[in-house]
Amino acid sequence: MTTETAATRKADAGPLLYQLSQLVLYFLKLGTIGFGGPVALVGYMHRDLVEYRKWISEAEYKEGLTLAQLMPGPLAAQLAIYLGYVHYGFLGATLVGVMFVLPSFLMVLGLGWAYVTFGGISWMQAVFYGVGASVIGIITISAYKLTQKTIGTNRLMWVIYLLSAATTVITESESVWLFLGAGVIVWAVRTPPWNKTSSTAKGLALPVLAMIPAAKASLNELLTQIAIFFTKAGAFVFGSGLAIVPFLYGGVVKEYGWLNDQQFLDAVAVAMITPGPVVITVGFIGYIVTAEVNGFWSGFAGASVAALATFLPCYVLTVIPAPYFKKHGKRPGIVAFVDGVTAAAVGAIAGACLVLGRRTVLVNGWTPEIPKIVILLITIGLLLRFKKLPEPIVILGAAVAGLLIYPFVR
Repeated sequence: MTTETAATRKADAGPLLYQLSQLVLYFLKLGTIGFGGPVALVGYMHRDLVEYRKWISEAEYKEGLTLAQLMPGPLAAQLAIYLGYVHYGFLGATLVGVMFVLPSFLMVLGLGWAYVTFGGISWMQAVFYGVGASVIGIITISAYKLTQKTIGTNRLMWVIYLLSAATTVITESESVWLFLGAGVIVWAVRTPPWNKTSSTAKGLALPVLAMIPAAKASLNELLTQIAIFFTKAGAFVFGSGLAIVPFLYGGVVKEYGWLNDQQFLDAVAVAMITPGPVVITVGFIGYIVTAEVNGFWSGFAGASVAALATFLPCYVLTVIPAPYFKKHGKRPGIVAFVDGVTAAAVGAIAGACLVLGRRTVLVNGWTPEIPKIVILLITIGLLLRFKKLPEPIVILGAAVAGLLIYPFVR
């Protein structure tokens, strides 16, 4: 199957509005200053690439979001890889994927070194106290904008959206079967399979993809275990950080005993206070698990193996079906299927906002923490009032507020 390049895209739909270098620089910047986790990051991509710059069409974005939800792996990274693929094929997907992940990987590598060297990061709890509440505000705004843009006034879309949101809130997880079912329902309603358009049913069958085998690590048994475990995390966990965090906890704390509960919470906090994909916490985990063996370089090896093992499956499982989406994505049946999956995906994102918000601003999920709620509401108010206010400035202010407030509430 041939890869659609910038040249063929230009011949079909006029000149491109951007160069590959511009897209790569955008994702390098997003990976450096993009706070808020997967929900916020996919919102930033829509705002910047679809609404403002118009480099990516609404249909192309929706195709990418659908593919990211259907395939296992971290949501934001998969969407970024697909958007790199849209006009520049495998080269674009590769460069965008690397540049999007690299800044946050270097940050967690540095934090991992500090964590091991100085025996923990005591100030992190204070910073996260403010940042966590602010991040929920950023996520909420992003989910609100995505809902407005993708759901509209369509009643069927709203039913799917609300059902997906409720399922996410109740189960605190995301199900690929719900996404697939939503797509099939909308496809069946708009283009019934018993009509003459039933040939599109063949197009809905996604190619069966073999999961890539566990990476082979040559350093020692520990690196091999890390490679195998994090490959499974990247290849079998669907959705956002909301889904992968429990999977990581079950492995690194319960199964292997690499970290204790507090160390795991610190790792999650690192993911939240650094920009880029939340799943980059795997680099932090890989570092602190292996650094005690032989210092920085063994920690670097552990972080690198963990990150590569997690993100390589998501790359493979994005670029292999990408040509299929590009070739058949405009068929009526496919469009209907994509709309249904998108409605379910955005509903899951909205549900994740409630789940994460409850965990962040409520003690034990029930008692409200007034300072956190105030920070959350201020964040929402600022972002609604000042449309172009950079999120990193809001995050910085929340971090300072956390450092000031935390000693009085703990």
